[in-house]
Amino acid sequence: MLKNMKGNLILLLTALIWGTAFVAQRDGMNHIGPYTFNASRTFLAAVVLIPVVLVFKKIEKRSGSYKPIDKKTTILGGIACGACLGVASTLQQIGIVTTTAGKAGFITALYVIIVPIIALILGNKPPKKIWICVVLAIVGFYFLCIKSGFSLDIGDAFVLVCALGFAVHITVIDRFLSKGADALVMANIQFWTAGILILVPTFVFETPTVDGIISARYSILFTGIMSSAVAYTLQIIGQRYTTPAVATLIMSLESVFAALAGWLILGENLSLKELFGCALVFTAVILAQVDFKSMKNSKDRS
Repeated sequence: MLKNMKGNLILLLTALIWGTAFVAQRDGMNHIGPYTFNASRTFLAAVVLIPVVLVFKKIEKRSGSYKPIDKKTTILGGIACGACLGVASTLQQIGIVTTTAGKAGFITALYVIIVPIIALILGNKPPKKIWICVVLAIVGFYFLCIKSGFSLDIGDAFVLVCALGFAVHITVIDRFLSKGADALVMANIQFWTAGILILVPTFVFETPTVDGIISARYSILFTGIMSSAVAYTLQIIGQRYTTPAVATLIMSLESVFAALAGWLILGENLSLKELFGCALVFTAVILAQVDFKSMKNSKDRS
């Protein structure tokens, strides 16, 4: 129970960092293209994590808690996670070019229902409570993200595939952690893999310049260190202590925190409809944490 709570709190912090990072990401687009920005922050995350991994391994050895790394599983896990992350984030950037931010946010958040479906396909049946929470969260995302009528175009299709990519990313992390992959080392390999993949559309569709990257340095530093290196690593660590379906619901709070950050930092207005959407998503996440079975058993005993 305590381990689950620890994992959920770590994932909540992850969602908070991702949500507030949207402010920095929006500012970065004023100086460089989305692929250049994406590649820059991903490689920065990979570099930043190297000393973190070395320090943590040194601390583990001194404390006597060090365990030999399952190299094959960790390397394969890092490459698989990096491929999912690189493809998903790139598809999202392509889709955002031809769709609205609101629709992109809503469609991306649909990974909350894709993850339990993948679990079903793999033979893991999520509790009925999770499905109720998923439906509640999707309704909340609709109120939060969709400003007017809802219609689909090619950009939305790219974002929908991106949502599938993020869902697979969450599932892959769970699979390799359960096989004994080292969380920190896998996270580091993930960023090198994703960065190399993102370089392809960067040089195909954009012309990166040193001046442009320097102009966007503050946004790149924040998203590279906090949103990528810290948050994605926290995601991998947090997922060690909870199920993919619950982890997905908690991390989906990213959209809520993004809306709240825009309201508090950028002065963007939040309508009653959007606030209601935020409340629904929060409710879904809280309900996902409540162990009704234990509560019922405790009540019966009393």
